[in-house]
Amino acid sequence: MTDLAHNPLGGLPDKRQVAASFSRAAQSYDSVAALQRNVGQQLLGQLPAAINPARWLDLGCGTGYFSRALGERFPISQGVAVDIAEGMLQHARPLGGAQQFIAGDAERLPLQSASCDLLFSSLALQWCADFSAVLSEAARVLRPGGVLAFSSLCVGTLQELRDSWQAVDGFVHVNRFRRFEDYQQLCGDSGLTLLSLQTTPETLYYPDVRSLTHELKALGAHNLNPGRPGGLTGRARMLALLNAYEQFRQPQGLPATYQVVYGVLRKG
Repeated sequence: MTDLAHNPLGGLPDKRQVAASFSRAAQSYDSVAALQRNVGQQLLGQLPAAINPARWLDLGCGTGYFSRALGERFPISQGVAVDIAEGMLQHARPLGGAQQFIAGDAERLPLQSASCDLLFSSLALQWCADFSAVLSEAARVLRPGGVLAFSSLCVGTLQELRDSWQAVDGFVHVNRFRRFEDYQQLCGDSGLTLLSLQTTPETLYYPDVRSLTHELKALGAHNLNPGRPGGLTGRARMLALLNAYEQFRQPQGLPATYQVVYGVLRKG
């Protein structure tokens, strides 16, 4: 992790905690990952039309859903899947898609320089405190002409839940995310050629708050912030949260908005 003094997010979860949380969620993840699948498909659609990588990397591969999609799209390519969570890799390996499944950190990739033509990463890099290191590593492992395509999350994600908790007790119960302006600056300073960068809101609807919080836990993406309140959430606070979130209710249900960042960059 980077020193918090250099972290614009004011503290992200410890990587060991992130790895453990997502490892625990490996068996339940795919059952509640509709947003993740939709975002990944959108990202696949943004790849340059002529791209035909000899070797691709699925960074933050999770259960391997998009490793298998990449394997189908590029059947004669060699695929490498990397994730920080060993539990996810154990789930993904038997399902195939990539030739190698490796435990690794996006900020220190366990790959040789100039060894990949495509680095694909969907909804994983929001957990990295040092995004400039992620971009530097991408530039290192990509061959000239290689492409980095990523999706991530920025400020505004789960804002309804954040605002509801703020009304209850003022503590941080929702994961922090980088500002879109930070993505713009860091990508611009990366030395890679920026082909596209935009943010798109995606809103899911739930019958009640418990359905949302259950899904976040099943994804391994519940509150992992350092300094989060400890102990059980009292009944009175939970009732206050339910009442606060009801102010956001729409005909479709209770909204949970994700601000999704899509970026495509090319080396050299």
